[in-house]
Amino acid sequence: MMRGRSDGGQKKRLIASLCAVALLLCFVYMYYGSSNQGASAEYGRSLRKLGSSYLGGDDDDNKQDGSVTSEEDSLAVAKSFPVCDDRHSEIIPCLDRNFIYQSRLKLDLSLMEHYERHCPPPERKFNCLIPPPSGYKVPIKWPKSRDEVWQANIPHTHLAKEKSDQNWMVVKGDKINFPGGGTHFHYGADKYIASIANMLNFSNDVLNDEGRLRTVLDVGCGVASFGAYLLSSDIIAMSLAPNDVHQNQIQFALERGIPAYLGVLGTKRLPYPSRSFELAHCSRCRIDWLQRDGILLLELDRVLRPGGYFAYSSPEAYAQDEEDLRIWKEMSALVERMCWRIAAKRNQTVVWQKPCEAFSTYPRTYDLLHAWTVFSDIRSKGCSAEDLLIEMDRILRPTGFVIIRDKESVVESIKKYMKALHWEVVASEKVTTGSELDQESEDGESNVVFIAQKKLWLTSESLRDTE
Repeated sequence: MMRGRSDGGQKKRLIASLCAVALLLCFVYMYYGSSNQGASAEYGRSLRKLGSSYLGGDDDDNKQDGSVTSEEDSLAVAKSFPVCDDRHSEIIPCLDRNFIYQSRLKLDLSLMEHYERHCPPPERKFNCLIPPPSGYKVPIKWPKSRDEVWQANIPHTHLAKEKSDQNWMVVKGDKINFPGGGTHFHYGADKYIASIANMLNFSNDVLNDEGRLRTVLDVGCGVASFGAYLLSSDIIAMSLAPNDVHQNQIQFALERGIPAYLGVLGTKRLPYPSRSFELAHCSRCRIDWLQRDGILLLELDRVLRPGGYFAYSSPEAYAQDEEDLRIWKEMSALVERMCWRIAAKRNQTVVWQKPCEAFSTYPRTYDLLHAWTVFSDIRSKGCSAEDLLIEMDRILRPTGFVIIRDKESVVESIKKYMKALHWEVVASEKVTTGSELDQESEDGESNVVFIAQKKLWLTSESLRDTE
């Protein structure tokens, strides 16, 4: 009898112990799952706040997933999209450092692979609207924006402190001013540009004298003052820099209204066609041009037009440093051997951005987006129209416009997302032109031009800070 009771007690204690362990594991899972969610940029449903966090949003408890699962669902009116956490107001999905870290990717740091695009898989993509930062204002318009932006729109002042001796930017009250300085042109980009014009025998007043210079690539551009001052001479400069330790430099450039792109000369070609630029500029851009037998110079050769220029400058102090002198001599010898005629050695693989992936830019960087038959095209590529709309909303500035030109049925399905996106319909009209893209389809369907404007909206937290 005593033994039987002892066995029964042991069984009870065993069951109780197992239950306790199970509860403990559940607690640990829930605790660390939620803490990880708050500590880093996660993806998917686990990250999203419901649409009710948006002022005027719906409190419907069923709005936990804004994704479209079938063609039939895509025709339904989307009541709302969830709003991402405020901490993700500057997220760039394919350049998210947290995702790269979590994925434990084996990257070659010497080749700058950690600054290249690494996009999350579909199941880990954001599917929510990106909120503006606290106190966000409608951006200052060009040309005034060349010299000043709202500090609240890019609340990062560390560059002003780090580059105070180089005159990159200065914080003044609720604005950030840009005196036109740079790493190698402390006294202003305009004077620096004039010195380059003299070296190239161009006119001092009009740099593109006789149509010699129209497009420029500024590599390692900082906050893009070089490109900003070229615009006054009707020269379009594409400013390029990685999302590196100065990770907000391109964000400042875009807020100023200067064409800029997040990119790096690493293991992939630049996203530009061959012979795109007449001048490539690099002012102390810290690029190892000698690596891999000069393959980066080969890439510059690809994007430069015949007769184009490569302007490379460095501080005077470099001329006295033995290591810098060695690099300069080797680079000069390499360029001389190249003669800029090296077509036979171009054997890199062109890597194009996939159609379903996010664009390499910060949120709120463009005033106008134009999509001509893009929505019809993505259907054949297995991409979601909803994902594209959310990505367009991410990179479009508040009060910015979207122009969509597509089949009438496609445009009608897009219209059903206007309330969910907080966009306002401006115009919609059928078009008939001589273009093949605007001809009626086999089913007699016409094309439509549709224009919408993105409204300025704030989260509860952002509104409190503004007040």
